[in-house]
Amino acid sequence: MAPHAEESMVSGNAGGSAASTGDLFKVNSPNVEYTNGEIKSKYTYRTTSVKRDGNGKFTATPKETLYDFKTDRKVPKTGMMLVGLGGNNGTTVTAGIIANKRGLVWDTREGKRAANYYGSVVMGSTIKLGTEAETGKEVNVPFHDMLPMVHPNDLVIGGWDISGMNLAEAMDRAQVLEPSLKSQVYKEMATMKPLPSIYYPDFIAANQEDRADNLVPGRKACMAHVEKIRQDIREFKAANNLDKVIVQWTANTERYADLIEGVNDTAENLLKAIENGHAEVAPSTVFAVACILENAPFINGSPQNTFVPGCIDLAEKHGAFLGGDDFKSGQTKMKSAMVEFLVNAGIKLTSISSYNHLGNNDGKNLSSQKQFRSKEISKSNVVDDMVAANSVLYKKDEHPDHCVVIKYMPAVGDNKRALDEYYAEIFLGGHQMISIFNMCEDSLLASPLIIDLVLICEMMTRIQWRAAGKADYAGFHSVLSVLSYMLKAPLTPPGTPVVNALNKQRAALTNIFRACVGLEPENDMTLEHKLF
Repeated sequence: MAPHAEESMVSGNAGGSAASTGDLFKVNSPNVEYTNGEIKSKYTYRTTSVKRDGNGKFTATPKETLYDFKTDRKVPKTGMMLVGLGGNNGTTVTAGIIANKRGLVWDTREGKRAANYYGSVVMGSTIKLGTEAETGKEVNVPFHDMLPMVHPNDLVIGGWDISGMNLAEAMDRAQVLEPSLKSQVYKEMATMKPLPSIYYPDFIAANQEDRADNLVPGRKACMAHVEKIRQDIREFKAANNLDKVIVQWTANTERYADLIEGVNDTAENLLKAIENGHAEVAPSTVFAVACILENAPFINGSPQNTFVPGCIDLAEKHGAFLGGDDFKSGQTKMKSAMVEFLVNAGIKLTSISSYNHLGNNDGKNLSSQKQFRSKEISKSNVVDDMVAANSVLYKKDEHPDHCVVIKYMPAVGDNKRALDEYYAEIFLGGHQMISIFNMCEDSLLASPLIIDLVLICEMMTRIQWRAAGKADYAGFHSVLSVLSYMLKAPLTPPGTPVVNALNKQRAALTNIFRACVGLEPENDMTLEHKLF
C-alpha cells in the first residue's frame, strides 16, 4: 500500500500559488505572441559554419536558421521524488523547503538567520533583460521570472531510501543543520518516512550494509523492481493530485557497470538483462528504466554510469527525459571556472592536483576503491573541452596532468575540505602556481542544485520547438544537456560534444530561456554606449 500523504511527503502550497507567472515583463515584438495558454516565439539562430581546405586554411560562413518555440504557460503541480531521501542531501533539501515555505528564522552563534534559496541559479540569480531606454542602465530580472516556473515552495516531496529511519532522525544523523533550525522542522520531518528502495550490495561499498533495513525484496535486477518503482510513482502522483513527477538520484555513488555487448548496449538488450537478473545492471539504471517507462524525467546526481547506451536508447524510443551526471557544487565548479579563466587568458595550465577530505556518509562510501573510481572519472574530465579548444597552448593529445584524491575523515563531517593546486607555464618559461583552499558545507551546496535540476527539467517538459515551415513541434532530445551547469560530468545526446566550460553552460541555459520569449542573446558589445 502507498504511505499516507502526510507520512511520505512535504506538500507544497495549494494550487502552486508561489509559482512564477512569467508576467514580470512582456516582449514587444512581432516575433512573440502571448495567449492564455502559451508563449509562441520566432527565433533566428545565428551560427558560423567552418570548412577547412587541404592547406589547413578555414572558410567561415555565417548561417541563420529560423525556429519556432512554443512554451506552455500553465505551471503544473509537481512532485519531486528523491532516491536517497533519508541521506544528507535528501534531508537537507526537505528541511530547507519546509523552512522556506514557513518563512522560518532561527538563532545561530553569528546571529539570526532566515530561510533562503541562496546557491540556486533559478531562485538566487538574475538574467540581463536589456538596457533601460531612458538611462542606458542594465535591467536584470530574476531568473525565476523569465518563464512561468514551478516555485520550490510548491514542490511535493517524497522518495525512497535503503534506510527506514524517519527524516527527523535521519536529519540528526546527517549533522548538517543548526539545532535551532532542526527543532522548528523536527515534528514535520518525523512524520515522513522513505519508501523501501532496492539494494544490490555489489554496487555500493560494503560499509553501507548496516544502513540497509528498508528494502524491496531481491538483491539483483528484475522486472519486479521496475514495476514496484513505477507503482510507487503512480501512487505518489495520485495521492497528491500531481500533474508531473521528477525523480532524482541523490543516493550513494555506485561502482561503474561494465558495458557489455548484448547486455546493456540497446534498449531491447537492457530490458532482457533486467528480466534475467544480470549482474551488471545497477540499481540506478533500474530506477532510470522505471522512470522512462512511467514517463517521469530522471536525473542522476551521482557519478556512476547509470545511463548505459541501452538506457539512453530506451529513453529516445519513449521520448522520456534524462539528465546527469554528478552534482557540480563546490570544488569542481571552482575548477571549471579557474581552468576556463586561465586557458582563455592564454596561460598554459600544466598540472592540477585536487585533494579532498570528506567525513559524511558520501565520504565513507567513497573510501571503497570501486566507488571512488566513479567519482575520480567525473572530477577528472571537467577540463577536457577547455583544453581542446586552445590549439595555441596545447598540441594534439596534450593535456595537463590531473590528480584527484579523496580521503574519508569522519571528524570533518559534512564540512568538506578541498585543496587545489594549479601549476601553469607563463611568459618566457616562467611559472605561476595558484592554490585554493575551499571549505564547503557539502549538502548545503548540493541541495539548491537538486532544486534547480528539478525546476529546469520540469520547465523543459513544457517547451517545444520546430524549424520554421515544419508542421509539427517536438520536445528537446531525451538527454537534457541544458542541465550541464549543475553537473560535473554532463550527459549529452550521442554524437554531440560535451561542454564543461562554466560560462558556456550558463549561456546555453540563459539563451534557451530568452529564445522562448523571442529575445536574442545579449552580446555585451555595448555598442549603444559607443559614441562616434
